[in-house]
Amino acid sequence: MHLHTPDDVPDSPAQRAADRARLLRALNISLAFVLVLAAVFWLQQGLDLRAFAVGPLRVEGLAGILTAPLLHGSAGHLAANAASLLILGTLAFAVYPRATLRALPLMWLGSGLGAWVLGEANSYHLGASGLTHGLMFLVFVLGLLRRDRPSIAAAMIAFFLYGGMLLTVLPHEPGVSWQSHLGGAVGGVLAALLWRGVDPLPPRKKYSWELEEEAGEVSPLDAELEMRSPEDVPVLWNRPAADAEEDRGRVLPFRRPGEGRDRD
Repeated sequence: MHLHTPDDVPDSPAQRAADRARLLRALNISLAFVLVLAAVFWLQQGLDLRAFAVGPLRVEGLAGILTAPLLHGSAGHLAANAASLLILGTLAFAVYPRATLRALPLMWLGSGLGAWVLGEANSYHLGASGLTHGLMFLVFVLGLLRRDRPSIAAAMIAFFLYGGMLLTVLPHEPGVSWQSHLGGAVGGVLAALLWRGVDPLPPRKKYSWELEEEAGEVSPLDAELEMRSPEDVPVLWNRPAADAEEDRGRVLPFRRPGEGRDRD
């Protein structure tokens, strides 16, 4: 059987160039933010970071909700978050540019509020790890909700590389702000639910039977496989005619056990 697949999805040099441009734009946005974090880390040397970090359940600690994601405690802390932001940010902006742009404020605020509400007293929270968790949950949940090919592929890549973030939203290691992880993840999930449809679905190829169903037509193959009514089914075998006497049949006698035997 031959399946006709019309080329509904354009595969021209112009389309490939547009795809590369969108991927490059997503990479540039993520790289620019990482460079901002590196610049802030260089400028923060010698400063008291407690004034700019999130202080749980303290009024003066609310200001850190806006500034804490830009600060990092060490070069290793910055490098770990920078790698995650570069990969997950590029993935999110390449597949969901509109949803990701709208999700960033939710993930930013969710990260800080989670640390402020759930953090321990006299502790301080800083770092962009809440944003990385928000991006991972955004891409993963959007893949579950949309279920088109690019969304599923992006969700699988995010889960393969950073699936462990599903566990780091819970207490697991002293000194790690799981509260900001949880807040950023909640922001990512909420953004996925709110703006899952703002990015248009990509076109896909349609098979011949899909086009026939849309047009209300039935293919010859479907007509052959359609069930026929009992009256239209041909008779393959007829019982041969028999005499009236033979047609009546005969009754065979069956004796019970012990009948017809001689007894002593």
